[in-house]
Amino acid sequence: MLVIWLGALFVLGGLLFMAAQAIWRGPLSDARRRRTSSAVPRDTLEPRTLEPRRPGAGFGLKANWPGLVLIVLGGFLLLAGTAAIAAFRIEALPRK
Repeated sequence: MLVIWLGALFVLGGLLFMAAQAIWRGPLSDARRRRTSSAVPRDTLEPRTLEPRRPGAGFGLKANWPGLVLIVLGGFLLLAGTAAIAAFRIEALPRK
C-alpha cells in the first residue's frame, strides 16, 4: 500500500511542478494600465483583457522534464502496487 501512496504522491508532485513552471515563467497577461489624460477618448485605450498579445512559449520539455519524470515514475509505482496487491489477493484465495 505504501507503494501506491508514493506513486500517487509522485504523480501529484509532478503535476504541481509543471503547473508551477507555467505560472512562474512570467505574467499570464500583458494588461497594464496606461496613464492617460481625461482628454483621450475611451475608445483609444487598450482593452482590459487577459489574452496575451502574442502566443506564449507553450509546453517545453526543457523546463518540464522533472515533472514528467515524476509523473511517469508515479505511474509505474501505481501499476506495481496494484499488481502486487492483485497477486497477493489471488494467492490468498482458498483452493479447492
